[in-house]
Amino acid sequence: MSLTCQVQVVLNNLSKEKAETVKKALEPDNVNFPEGLSLHVENIDNRLVFNFESKENMKKLIGVIDEVLEHVQVALKVIE
Repeated sequence: MSLTCQVQVVLNNLSKEKAETVKKALEPDNVNFPEGLSLHVENIDNRLVFNFESKENMKKLIGVIDEVLEHVQVALKVIE
């Protein structure tokens, strides 16, 4: 049996410019993503929506979410 987990993280109340800047800052990290994991980022209105999916290891998924959110936090501090 194959287990798939999807997690959505939404950052609200971001200006369109900030959301786009954060999204672009994360693009290099989205290359060579760990096997079995995926990330899709969307800039919708004043929200930045992260859709994570794992087809294998839940611990890896949690680690990747943590790492991405750390990068988001750094990016937001830099652009303020």
